[in-house]
Amino acid sequence: MTKTETQRIDVDALYRRYGPMVLRRCRSLLHNEDAAADAMQETFVRVLRHRDSLRADYPSSLLYRIATNVCLNMMRSERRRPETTGEAILDTVPGRDNVEDQAVSSALVEQIFSGVKDSTRRAAEIHYQERATLEETAQRVGLSISGVRKRLDALRRQSLTRAAG
Repeated sequence: MTKTETQRIDVDALYRRYGPMVLRRCRSLLHNEDAAADAMQETFVRVLRHRDSLRADYPSSLLYRIATNVCLNMMRSERRRPETTGEAILDTVPGRDNVEDQAVSSALVEQIFSGVKDSTRRAAEIHYQERATLEETAQRVGLSISGVRKRLDALRRQSLTRAAG
């Protein structure tokens, strides 16, 4: 066995042991469950990507530092390019106080969901209206978390394109 092989980091073991610590750190910095889960995943992706050059003498310190940097980078990116949330899009829909505006709003919502799979529509309703986390949404619609995230992101992009056009 070469020196490199003996120093190779077991990412799976690190994830099992330190994953909760990394997630807590990400939550404390980002104050957003979905962003914290993404940051935790990115932390371990970075460890996996650089496992041959990293030293795991103090793995908790290493992971804590990487998670902190990932979160700070996400916060910087958010300040540069704020993401429009589903709630913000719904807030731009014309007033909800008169029947005509409600009809227009209803038509707009139907236009947004036209040609969209029922499971995507249900995921959007659960996530945005019921304020469920991505994990809860995924469980309820029978998709993976990444599947729900991809569908909601595609729906958001499609909605913004329609609103602009």
